[in-house]
Amino acid sequence: MDRIHIFDLEVDGILGIKPDERVNKQTIRVNATLWVDTKEAAVSDDIDDAVNYRTITKAIVAHIENGEPFLVERLVAEIVEICFETDSRITEAEVRVEKPGALRHARSVGITIRRTRQEVAGD
Repeated sequence: MDRIHIFDLEVDGILGIKPDERVNKQTIRVNATLWVDTKEAAVSDDIDDAVNYRTITKAIVAHIENGEPFLVERLVAEIVEICFETDSRITEAEVRVEKPGALRHARSVGITIRRTRQEVAGD
């Protein structure tokens, strides 16, 4: 299966449990790998036959800008669901959400999850 990658998408949003994190936006970094079959798009050279990563990215950005989850665990799961909802041709998704600078001596902290469409549909 082919893969689409979204690298280092950075969006400012509310995420965290500390009082200051509930009012001050911080940078949230997202990386995503989406498993899709790209053969039809490669042959036709038509965007309608392709999983449009721009559409997916816009949905992720809007969700982060408008949501206010407490936990990274929740946000990363929501982003996986957004990927599957945005295009039915995505069969599997691996998403990492990071909070740069959240820990004093670490560049970043984050969570990565990998789900199939069937796993998410069965939840």
